[in-house]
Amino acid sequence: MTGGKLSIVVGSPVIAAVAARAAAGTPGVARLEPGVRGLLTVLTRAGRQRWTEADPAPTEGVRVRVTGAGLIVHVDITVRANAPAAEVGSAVQEHVAREVGEHTGQPVDAVCVHILDIEPEL
Repeated sequence: MTGGKLSIVVGSPVIAAVAARAAAGTPGVARLEPGVRGLLTVLTRAGRQRWTEADPAPTEGVRVRVTGAGLIVHVDITVRANAPAAEVGSAVQEHVAREVGEHTGQPVDAVCVHILDIEPEL
């Protein structure tokens, strides 16, 4: 192949999987929360998995929107009670933006973190 232009497209499910892994690995995050929209996505993906016998990476709690300026990533999380929620949210934003940019080569325009719950200490 000579003189041709190579184009690589990274799909939204791959971007969401990278973002989910980054968010879940951020200190202070107890878990990702699928939310109502996420539950619909989970059901759709489960049906697709049964049909194709595929086992894609988990993306529950993450939604990706592609815009002209870059990616907008929404992450729904539960934070641990002993972690300051604002600091955890900020850390998730930074970690997700960095990891998605490094692993996919896609520019991240915004990471919106939604803290849906605080996990009580036992």
